[in-house]
Amino acid sequence: MLPITLLIGSAIAVLVLSRILRIGRRPKNYPPGPSTLPLLGNIHQMPSQDAHLQFEKWAREYGPIYSLMLGTKCLIVLSSDETVKELLDKRSGIYSHRPELYIGQTLCSGNLRMLMMGYGPTWRGFRKMVHGLLNVTTSKKYIPYQMLENRQLLYEFLTQPKGFLKHIRRYSNALTTTMVFGWRTPTYEDEKMMQLFDGFSEFADINQTGTAAIIDFYPWLRNLPDFLLPAQEKAKELHKHEKELYLGHWLRAKEETHQKKINPCFCAGMYSAQKEDGFSDDQAAYISGTLLEAGSDTTSSTLYAFIQAMLLFPTVQRKAQEEIERVVGPFRLPVMDDLSELQYVRACMKETLRWMPTTILGAVPHAVTQDDEYNGYFIPKGAGVLNNVWAIHMDPKRHPSPRTFNPDRYADDRQSFGDAAANPDPSKRDVFTFGAGRRICPGIHVAERSLFLGMARILWAFEISPEIDGDGMEILPDPDRLTQGFVCMPEEFPARIVPRSRERADLVVREWRDAERDCLDPETRQWVQSPVGV
Repeated sequence: MLPITLLIGSAIAVLVLSRILRIGRRPKNYPPGPSTLPLLGNIHQMPSQDAHLQFEKWAREYGPIYSLMLGTKCLIVLSSDETVKELLDKRSGIYSHRPELYIGQTLCSGNLRMLMMGYGPTWRGFRKMVHGLLNVTTSKKYIPYQMLENRQLLYEFLTQPKGFLKHIRRYSNALTTTMVFGWRTPTYEDEKMMQLFDGFSEFADINQTGTAAIIDFYPWLRNLPDFLLPAQEKAKELHKHEKELYLGHWLRAKEETHQKKINPCFCAGMYSAQKEDGFSDDQAAYISGTLLEAGSDTTSSTLYAFIQAMLLFPTVQRKAQEEIERVVGPFRLPVMDDLSELQYVRACMKETLRWMPTTILGAVPHAVTQDDEYNGYFIPKGAGVLNNVWAIHMDPKRHPSPRTFNPDRYADDRQSFGDAAANPDPSKRDVFTFGAGRRICPGIHVAERSLFLGMARILWAFEISPEIDGDGMEILPDPDRLTQGFVCMPEEFPARIVPRSRERADLVVREWRDAERDCLDPETRQWVQSPVGV
């Protein structure tokens, strides 16, 4: 007869083994999903490239809500307008948290990045402060900043057309630095701007590695030394350099605010908030840095996708230009007051965000803070919840022929982005690129103005057509070849951008020269004084 201790030991071993083997298994009452393996769940099925295509394929197979078992974690994927409205919007009180992102938030960001910060009093306080800069009323005051940077954008398109991606990036970055810090980025070669975009790329690379995912899904691995997990060491090094950049920006703005030398901007208000609330300079640096990231990357990626769409769909370009000609004419540039009359241009803006959503899988998943139930499915506390933007935008039932760029989908949609996001009827929402619920992008109103001015004025001034190769053939980009990361855009492509007439080119030059003379210091290229109305 076996000793009692051996029997107990065997029973414990069987119990432990059975619990280990349950890791990765999908409970029967969870939303459906692909079959799992013990310990791994669905990790082995997660693609390293173009994940949006696999997530769309699963949506077509398993429906508008499905689940993925990722080691010890569960990810709920929402792939319809109804599920996003019901869970992320209507139940935002429990669906606004973030899953633990050890590489992205703890190591890369020192637990300071607002985008990945958990839902709680600290995040809500910072969000309220950000809303003060970017709400629909306040954001209108920054139109003079947008007008100036747009004039430089057009001038650079005219004089250096082959560098149009660089000009778009400078445009979006300069807008953001002016609104956030009070100073502008006058040239693409600005070292700090280059560091910012290089940092975006490195951040995406680190967080896309298999090692980063494994560390998130199996937390005990974090105890291993860095030489066994090089992603950890890279993440710490990135945080060091990124923090230096953001802290330098903030401390400069803080000192200029103290000396009353700063232009109207977000940091001027945060200076007062810091004195009242006492948060650290490191935290202030990352709050302002979060805004810098969002404004610089998403706007530029969307405008770049718009250029590609005009290249690939010339009939759309001509139709938009005909509308601009009818409403604006050849003797002035479009302004924000033209938006209500340029409905097809507005539709082009919405269709660009649908056709090439920059936050293709919702950027960062939400997380649910308590057990919940939806349509008979159990959603466990702590599960990540992903807004499957690509699958919603490419749903042929919602958008027939989804890979065709067709602004007529929005022919009767006169909603602003903000109004569409708040529409109680989910089928009336235009795009899901800006997120949902309490985590919706706070820059949605600023983005609408920056995109409209960029798109309307580029179409007013220029013709966009394919470059020709050595054999006389048109060089056409593949619209399905995208960069990888939290924010994506088309892979780099050439385009031929020429003025529509000599008169339009002359007006572009004249507008920029007048702005230089009236607004900018000739040496620093910064605002001489705050524009009227800001």
